[in-house]
This record gives sequence, C-alpha cells and structure tokens, in this order.
Amino acid sequence: MNSCNAQELNKKEIDNILTKQVEGNKTPSVQYAIFNADTIIHQFRLGYADIKNNREAKENTTYNAYSVTKTFTALSVLQLAEQNKIDINKPIINYLPEFPYSADITIRQLLTHTSGIPNPIPLSWIHLIDEHNTFDRDSFFAHVFRKHNNTKSKPNEKFAYSNLGYVILGQLIERISRISYEDYVRANILQPLNIKTNELDFTITDINQHAKGYHKKWSFSNIILGLFIDKSKYMDKTEGKWNSFKNNYVNGVSYGGIIGVPAAFVKYIQELLKLNCKLITDDYKKILFTENYTSNNKATGMCLSWFRGELKGNQYFAHAGGGGGYYCEIRIYPNLGIGSVIMFNRTGMSDERYLDKLDKHIMTEK
Repeated sequence: MNSCNAQELNKKEIDNILTKQVEGNKTPSVQYAIFNADTIIHQFRLGYADIKNNREAKENTTYNAYSVTKTFTALSVLQLAEQNKIDINKPIINYLPEFPYSADITIRQLLTHTSGIPNPIPLSWIHLIDEHNTFDRDSFFAHVFRKHNNTKSKPNEKFAYSNLGYVILGQLIERISRISYEDYVRANILQPLNIKTNELDFTITDINQHAKGYHKKWSFSNIILGLFIDKSKYMDKTEGKWNSFKNNYVNGVSYGGIIGVPAAFVKYIQELLKLNCKLITDDYKKILFTENYTSNNKATGMCLSWFRGELKGNQYFAHAGGGGGYYCEIRIYPNLGIGSVIMFNRTGMSDERYLDKLDKHIMTEK
C-alpha cells in the first residue's frame, strides 16, 4: 500500500473514532482539525450545536474554550516582557503592590503554576449572560482572595494548577497596558492575525452561532453537579439524553473566558508554528515553550501555560479547556511543524489528552 492510500485510511480511522463519539451519545457535536503552518491536513465536523432545534455544528459555530485562554494570557505577559515593561523573573508585587500572597512569588511562578496559590473549585465561578453588564470581576475575586489567602506551598516548590494565579496575571496585563484584558488580547493577538470578534472573543456575539453546552443526563457527574452550581439557575431543559446549560460566562476572563470557532484557534496555532511569527520573537517563544523545573530540580511537565508531552516519540505542547458544557484541546508539535484542535459541546472536567487518539494516525513514529 502506498503512503497516500495509507494516509487516507488513517484519516478514515480518525473519522470513525469521532463519528462513534456523536452516534454513541458521548457528545452532541465535535469538530477536529490537524494542520501545518499553511494548510489543513484533515478536518472533521459532526453533530448538533443545538439538539432541540436540530441546529447542526458548522464552520462558524463557536464554543467555550475555557482554560485554553491561559495560553493567550501567558503570550500577552511575554509580549509585555519582550517590550521591557515587566521582568517575569521579578516578584509580581513589584507591579501589583496589592498582591495578597507572598512577596517572593514571581511572575514566572504564576505562569508555571508553581506559586503555591490555591485553586478553589471553579465550577460555581460563572454568571449568566444577562448578569454580564453588572458583574464586577475585581470585586468578586477580591472576596475570593480574602477567603483563600494562604498559599499551599513555597514558591517553585511544586507544580499545583491555579486559576487564581491567572486571575492575577490578567490584572497584571491590565495594570501594565492600561487597557482591559479583553482589549489587550484583541489588539495584540487577534487583530494581528485578522481574527474577527465573531470568530474569537470573550462574549457570545451571535446566540444562533453558538453551540449550546451539554452534560450527560445519566452520569455520576450529573449527580454531583448540584454540589458545585445552582442547577435551577444555570441549567436549562433536558434535551434527549442531555441536560443543557443556559449560556453563561466564566467570572475569571483571563483564565477561562475565551469563546470561538475552531478555525480561529487553528489560525492562532499556525502562527505560533512559524519562524518570526507576528505575535512574539523566536527567543521569547522559546521561553514560552521551555519546561519548568522546581527548586528541587524536578520536571513539572509545564512550560509557561503550556503542558509538555510526547506522542509516538514526538514532543508536543498542549492545553485543555474544560468545564460545564464544553471541552476542547489545542496542541503544537514544533519538530513536526503541525498542530491540532478539537472542540466538544459536552462537559469535560479533566485533561483528557484526547488528541492522542487522533493525531497518532497522521504522524509517524520518531
């Protein structure tokens, strides 16, 4: 069998895996793409963005990307460092005097999740669309910081994922740039890539273009969901085998607020694959993708917001975004010059490394 036919069979295998996800009621919809810096190698789309109204997932369907936002936050911080406006190796308190934790914690430690700042369960940290105009995130998180005011470990003692650390990084971006976090990302990441607000932003620009978020009705996680959120407030009607969420926004925009179409995330990763990309110099990109080691010289598996991993001997950098109603992953294989994206409109609560199941069919063993 020649390589061309083998690759086509491998693409069919990917399609079969994802088709079973939809037809087996594992997700209402899924969208996947694997690509190089210039072109799409393979893509797949199937299922419903809205089950009740039989609205199929399309190219312009937006999804909540949740913690994938952290990669935009880290990139923004490094852009400011590249402009000599901050030094990521200096304590964050140098730039945010009101910082409520240890004065020894550096910006780099916030970026690598080694600050020791706690990570209270975030599922209840959402608000409905109609509450958005009156929601005061600084006031909300000031209360959270007061309630959770003790660190769990010494700076760079160990890796411990913290959404609160990325709230602080968002505040740093706003303090240094003197504009809102959202406007900074729009001006310095999205606009240079010609990504429109209806493709990637922090609000739902078209309700009829947005995928409704779903949670499996008959599941253990659905039983315990009520411990984390007010179901009567945030959940909508049951649709078939799925409970649906009312559209909402994450309270912490800099750790989980970005919303967009799969193609916009493809464009973002394609730019990061390029030499001399528009977003950051190669020297600072190397810093972004360098794995952090603790003070005891223990590898953490975490770079500056990006997790490090390997698939078939090929190194990759990845981030997942999961929460109520949605799950997604983005990934970069720098040595292969390819990247991948997958987006579901079903709840995901852990880093599933789902792309391992798909990307392996395209690449060769190193």
